Amino acid sequence: MAKDSEVYVLKVALDGRRSIWRRIAIRGDQTLNDLHWTIFHAFDRDDDHLYAYYISADVSKKTRSQVIRNSIRYIHPYALDAYLEREGEEKNAETTTIASLHLTKGQVFYYLFDFGDNWWHVIKVEQTDAEADPALRYPAVIASLGESPAQYEEYDEEE
Repeated sequence: MAKDSEVYVLKVALDGRRSIWRRIAIRGDQTLNDLHWTIFHAFDRDDDHLYAYYISADVSKKTRSQVIRNSIRYIHPYALDAYLEREGEEKNAETTTIASLHLTKGQVFYYLFDFGDNWWHVIKVEQTDAEADPALRYPAVIASLGESPAQYEEYDEEE
């Protein structure tokens, strides 16, 4: 089976609150932007923001600081820096397919949603060769645990 038609299974958890997670199945020919929208809806977000993925070629790196320090940043196209893209330090998440990342089972990478509120997510690759389910529309949330926190803290307004 060609890598871009294979299904990848990713466990996406809120960093710092790993008891809140979503398991997502995504085809190799789909993009990091497709994954972004799936995460966005899976965690009940309602206000879109910029985002970035931090993916290290060194799969032995597991902590957020290790991965970020050794990673290429795959970023929302509106935040893409042309110089960093030319230097190979940044890539467009909207055009990067899952298969092109050459993910391996057990690999960990990070996703940052909203550069102001810094919603960090840890993503663990659980499968790279899952069998496609013809009943599913990919990407798909196939399991979840925990209630999504509010995207913004609610503030009491004084009268």
